[in-house]
Amino acid sequence: MRYIVLLAILLTTGIVKAQLTEDNATKTRYFEDQFYLGLSYNFLVNHPEGSNQRNLSYGLQGGIIKDIPLNGSGTKAIGIGVGLALNSYYSNLVAEEIQDEIVYRLDDDITRSNLETHLVEFPLEFRWRNSTADDYKFWRIYTGIKAAYLIGARSKFVDDDIKEGFYNTDLERFQYGLTLSFGYNTFNFHAYYALSDLFNGTAMVNGEVLKYTPLRVGLIFYIL
Repeated sequence: MRYIVLLAILLTTGIVKAQLTEDNATKTRYFEDQFYLGLSYNFLVNHPEGSNQRNLSYGLQGGIIKDIPLNGSGTKAIGIGVGLALNSYYSNLVAEEIQDEIVYRLDDDITRSNLETHLVEFPLEFRWRNSTADDYKFWRIYTGIKAAYLIGARSKFVDDDIKEGFYNTDLERFQYGLTLSFGYNTFNFHAYYALSDLFNGTAMVNGEVLKYTPLRVGLIFYIL
């Protein structure tokens, strides 16, 4: 009888120890799955001669990122996400649709000229942070690449009593670039530099191919 009792005690101790080990491992390995919202100021790099930006060019982005830890402590991870973005670029570049053809010109006297894009984005990040399973306020550095697919774009201009807009097909459908985010807790600096041109290579102004390259700088908010 005492051997049966001893065996029962040993088995119970082993089960409890295994359960505690499993619980600790689960607690150590945590996931920073996050929603994100971003606001940026949009620059256009590689201006053709005579081109310049005007007004406030802005960008909005939002989505969700799935966190995949790379180490037991969770301080290093890969983030894979999907989201939507809207970007506006105000400049003196005027786009007009003339006989089913898009024609571009530079006009400093126009009231307002805007190019607006709508994209589905796919961020891929390498993530470093000093967080723990119980600490939700931490420093982070996230860097990586972002691919995007253009689902719509409109060119609009306003001048005196004239207001025109149309769907612009001269833009690059598949876009991609480098990203960097760093900061503490919810508020973080964010930057995106495109490695692809904004236009698809067919758009020209004054005999020069448009080689605009977007650069976006602003804030991004991560929400658990």
